[in-house]
Amino acid sequence: MKFFIDTANLDQIREAQDLGVLDGVTTNPSLMAKEGITGTENVLNHYKAICEIVEDNVSAEVISTTYEEIIKEGEELAALNPKIVVKVPMIKDGVKAIKYLSGKGIRTNCTLIFSPGQALLAAKAGASYVSPFLGRLDDISHDGLQLIEDIRTIFDNFGYETQILAASIRSPLHIVNCAKLGADVITSPLAPILGLLKHPLTDTGLAQFLADHEKAAKK
Repeated sequence: MKFFIDTANLDQIREAQDLGVLDGVTTNPSLMAKEGITGTENVLNHYKAICEIVEDNVSAEVISTTYEEIIKEGEELAALNPKIVVKVPMIKDGVKAIKYLSGKGIRTNCTLIFSPGQALLAAKAGASYVSPFLGRLDDISHDGLQLIEDIRTIFDNFGYETQILAASIRSPLHIVNCAKLGADVITSPLAPILGLLKHPLTDTGLAQFLADHEKAAKK
């Protein structure tokens, strides 16, 4: 399973990259604004900076909602760097644009997926990734993990090559459960990824090993 980090913070991206497990980055306008990055030129330059850190798979989101504008913006984003994956919303014109962009060899990530039917449409249109939002479904008392399982079944039934990119990850357990259900990718803030490192028995075990070593060294 691939690990993407969901942020526009360059320091966090570097930290995940240095850990040796990072396969890509996802961003959106909200994450850019959180880092104080505004204005088209600044946003584009920030995407370029992210591409300099990671090896591949930088999802850059369009802010257009009409077919023609999504295509125009998507082509501009894709031209920034071969690592760019154009992130397109799950709307009618978005699906049409995914079909066009994929036909031009431009990778796409269909975002804001909340149902198996939406994922199926995106896959039919040729999306490279679909991004079901687990946490947001959990927030309204729907089972986000069930959505991952349903999409996995549908894609396996028909051999779709579109990858399931589990998004809106809230915890290390989300990551583990997505892996168990066969998600191809997770995109997560840094904290849940680092949370996978932690277990109290690891901490106590290491402390005991170090204490025993210190005792032996004094003999």
